[in-house]
Amino acid sequence: MVAEHTDASVTFTETGHFRLAAGDRRPPGAPVAFRNVFRWTPYPGRIALSHERRGSEAAVWLFDLIAGETPDTLVSAAAHLCGEDRYQARLVLGEDGFELSWTIDGPRKQERLVYRYR
Repeated sequence: MVAEHTDASVTFTETGHFRLAAGDRRPPGAPVAFRNVFRWTPYPGRIALSHERRGSEAAVWLFDLIAGETPDTLVSAAAHLCGEDRYQARLVLGEDGFELSWTIDGPRKQERLVYRYR
């Protein structure tokens, strides 16, 4: 579900399942339920990305996305720290939507997630 707000921000409420890659703690291909709410807020020269899974009053700012190396790419300006884990993202615009790739590095996590928005 997508909602537009008076401050020009947009929230994406996402629910579904994803499948784990081989090498995870659970069996490969096992479906894992998830729910996320992301708020995208445009500012001059950047887009702020926040996580609102527990509501807008408990929003967690993740990072600002800024221009990347090509005109169709945005990258996180700095990593978001969650404990010792570092979250970074790269957004690539396409003809029919965009792809947001997450990299999570730290002592507890070594993950790469890819979201495709169409």
